[in-house]
Amino acid sequence: MKKSEAKTRIAELSAELERHNYNYYVLNSPEITDFQYDLLMMELGELERRFPEYASSASPTAKVGSDIAPNAQFAQYPHKYPMLSLSNTYNIGEIEDFAERVSKGTSLPFTFSCELKFDGTAICLTYRNGTLFRALTRGDGTVGDDVTRNVLQIPSIPKKLKEGTGYPYEFEIRGEIYMPYKAFDKLNRQRELDEEPPFANPRNAASGSLKLLDPQAVKGRGLECTLYHLLTDEPVAPEHTQSLKIAASWGLPVSEHIRECSTIEEIEQYIAYWDTERKNLPFATDGIVIKVNQIPVQTSLGYTAKSPRWATAYKFKPEEALTKLVSIDYQVGRTGAITPVANLEPVQLSGTKVKRASLHNWEQMKLLDIHIGDYVYVEKGGEIIPKITRTAPEKRGFDIIPVEFPQNCPVCGTPLVKDEEEAKHFCPNSDFCPPQIKGKFIHFVGRKAMDINAGEATIEQLYNKCYIKVLSDLYTLTREQLLTLDKWKEKSADNFLKSLEESRKVPFERVLFALGIRYIGETTAKNLARTFGSVEAIASATKEELLATDEVGEKLAESIIGYFSDPQHIRLIEDLKSAGLRMESDKTAKIAESEILKGMTIVISGNFSISRDDMKALIERHSGKVGSGISANTTYMVAGEKSGPAKLAKAEKLGIKVITEEEFLEMIK
Repeated sequence: MKKSEAKTRIAELSAELERHNYNYYVLNSPEITDFQYDLLMMELGELERRFPEYASSASPTAKVGSDIAPNAQFAQYPHKYPMLSLSNTYNIGEIEDFAERVSKGTSLPFTFSCELKFDGTAICLTYRNGTLFRALTRGDGTVGDDVTRNVLQIPSIPKKLKEGTGYPYEFEIRGEIYMPYKAFDKLNRQRELDEEPPFANPRNAASGSLKLLDPQAVKGRGLECTLYHLLTDEPVAPEHTQSLKIAASWGLPVSEHIRECSTIEEIEQYIAYWDTERKNLPFATDGIVIKVNQIPVQTSLGYTAKSPRWATAYKFKPEEALTKLVSIDYQVGRTGAITPVANLEPVQLSGTKVKRASLHNWEQMKLLDIHIGDYVYVEKGGEIIPKITRTAPEKRGFDIIPVEFPQNCPVCGTPLVKDEEEAKHFCPNSDFCPPQIKGKFIHFVGRKAMDINAGEATIEQLYNKCYIKVLSDLYTLTREQLLTLDKWKEKSADNFLKSLEESRKVPFERVLFALGIRYIGETTAKNLARTFGSVEAIASATKEELLATDEVGEKLAESIIGYFSDPQHIRLIEDLKSAGLRMESDKTAKIAESEILKGMTIVISGNFSISRDDMKALIERHSGKVGSGISANTTYMVAGEKSGPAKLAKAEKLGIKVITEEEFLEMIK
C-alpha cells in the first residue's frame, strides 16, 4: 500500500470508528456487530503500526470510547483511577503472545486469573464507611456520568456492606451491569407492544436502562451486576482472586466462575470450556478476560494510554446455530404489518432452546434466497425472537420448496398492500382483522396508555367470548362477564374494574396515544394534545395545521386525516367520551398556565432546588417547550449545579444565552 493510500484509509477508518463508538456507547444502537467493529479496529491498528507517521494520540486505537452524550443529562465526576478498556483478540495464539510479554516484563513469579467477560456496561462503585457513595459510568475513562440513583435500584448491588467484615473506610470496585436474557426478552416484548424499537442486544438494553432519567423505571428493568476489580489505597490481599473473595465476604456480587491458571494450556482449556458452556448461561458473555493474578506484578507492568498491560480479553466469535427450516408462518401485527416467522427444528442458542426465528419481510427473504427445507444460521438479535442471518446452500437437498409471499392477509383474506417506501406488506382491514383488533386492545390497556389491569391472555379470552369488539366495549363489561373468564375469581374481577375506573382519569395525551392511530407515539401524542387541546380540534385540523406541529410529517398527517375521516372511528371517540375518558386537555391546568415562555425552547442541565421533572413541568405550565439538546432553535439554557460541560460548550458556540435557576424563576415570576 502506498503512503498516500494508507493516509486516506487511516482517516476513513478513524472517522468510521468514531461514528460506531458514538452509536455504541452513547446511542446504544450499533449499526454493526462487535466482530465487525473489532475487524475495523484491527485494520486501523495494523496500518498505524506500518505507517506510524499517520498515527495520532486522538486515534480510536489510543483512547477509550466515551459513553458521555453531547447533551449530557447526568452530573459528571472524575475517576480516582483511570477507567481504561481491554485489548482483545479472537486468536488464541495472541493469548500465548500476551503470556510471553508478561514473562519478559517481570522477574517475579505469577499466575493468571481467568474470568467470564460479561456483555454489559462498565460501572465503578465507590463505598465510604460501608455505604454506597457514588456510581460512575466509564465515560471517557477519566470522567464518568453519575448514575448513583439508578444503580441503587439494582437489587444485587448492596447499599450497605455487611457489618463487621473489615472493609476499608473508602474503596472502589468495578464491574459490569448487565441484563439477563429473561429480562431482555420481557423488555423487548413490552417495547414491541408500545411500538418502540427493540434493543439490539442485552448489552444495549443494560446501557440504555442505566441512563434512564427516572430511577423507578430502572427498577423494573431486571438489571444485574457482577464486580471484578477491587481498587484500594493499600491492597487487601497480594492476589487479585483473593481480593475478590474478600469483597464477596463484604456482601458484594462477585462471579463464581473465576479460575486461577498457571499455564497457557490451562487458560486454553478454560476458554474452550466456556466457548461451549456459555450457551447455557442465563446472560450474555462475549469472551474471557485473562489477568495477571499477582497485584505487585500488575503494578510493575503498568498501563498503555488505553489498556492495562497485565490483562487482555479473548473474544468468542458471534454465537450462531445451524438448524433446519421446517415451515413459515405469517403473523399480523397491531398495525397490520405482516411478519414472516420461520419454524425451525429446535436448537440451543444463548441459553434458550430456539424453535422460531424472524425473517423480517419479503425483501429479506429474497436476499436470503430462503426455501422450506433449507438449513439456516440463526442468531439472537434485537427481535423478540431470534433472526435468520444466512442459509447453508451446500447442505440443500432435493426436497426444498420455493417460498412465495402471500398476496392476501393470512387471517382475514384481505388483499395486502405495500408502501413503496416501506419494506413490509400490510393488511389494510384494520377494523375487522382479528389480530389487529386484539393488538389494538393490548396497546390500549398498556402501561403507557390507559394502564388497565389486563394482559394478552385476558384480551384473548374477552375477544373469543365476543365480549369486546371495539375499544369502548371494555367500559361496558360487567362483573358477571369477567367471572366467566378462565381462572378469574372475585378479586381478579374487582382489580380489573378498579383499574378501568382509574383509567378515566388518564390525561388526554395518553388517551390519544392509546387510540393506536398509526405513527402516533407518546411524544407526538403529547405535542398534538398541547397544540390542539382536544380530539375535536385534531379531527377537524387541516393537513397544513397538522404539519405545523412538532414531529408531525407527511405520513403522520395523512394517517390522522384518514383515521378521523372514518365514521366508525368518530363513533368510537363518542362512545369513549361517553364512558368518561378525557378527550381534551385539562382545563384547570390551562387556567393556571401563563404564556410567558410561549414560543421559547428551553434546555435544562444540572441539578436544581427542585427535581428535573418539576423543572420541566414548570416550563410547560408557562407555555414553553422543553428541549432535549442544545440546537439553533434553543432560546435559553438553564444551568444548575454540575451542568454538563458539553452542553455549556455547545450553547457558547451557538450563542445561546445561559441563565441560572434564579434568573429563570425571576423570568416566570
